[in-house]
Amino acid sequence: MHRSMRSMIMMGALSLLAMGMMITPAMSEEGGPADGFGLHVQAPHMMADGTIGGPYHHYCKGISDEMIQCLLFPSTDPKAPLVGIEYFVGKELARKEIPLITWNRNFHDHAVEIAGGRVKILDIADENKVKEIAEAAGKTDGIIFHLWPEGKKVPDGTVSIPNAIGHQFRTE
Repeated sequence: MHRSMRSMIMMGALSLLAMGMMITPAMSEEGGPADGFGLHVQAPHMMADGTIGGPYHHYCKGISDEMIQCLLFPSTDPKAPLVGIEYFVGKELARKEIPLITWNRNFHDHAVEIAGGRVKILDIADENKVKEIAEAAGKTDGIIFHLWPEGKKVPDGTVSIPNAIGHQFRTE
């Protein structure tokens, strides 16, 4: 075999190996930012067009004393696409940092959403723990970013900011 042909085959094999590494889960003893999204919450969203979407499966983790972030999926299928992100921001921080007009348009009060009865905390059998989590979440405001429009085969760059069903505007 010619040296140039052998080089092309070797480069092709290395390219396939590299592609395989990109789609294979990273093996790290230290973990990474994708670790720890263990809190499973299910809730519908009021989409920007006024329709109800979901319910969406939120997989959440705390990233600070004042912030929780959630990855949103349309189902629990292991191959479900990531369709959005929600941030739970401590009310004191959100209401200090976000102007009222922006808060009313983009944020929602989790205490109001939870009281509406549509939010479910899943995969936790201990009812006291569920109540504790709901109480902690009720001390936050949420903002949702949908990144993959429903019914599209691929995300198209459209980002929408749905809200909670039963969202109540603040006046203060």
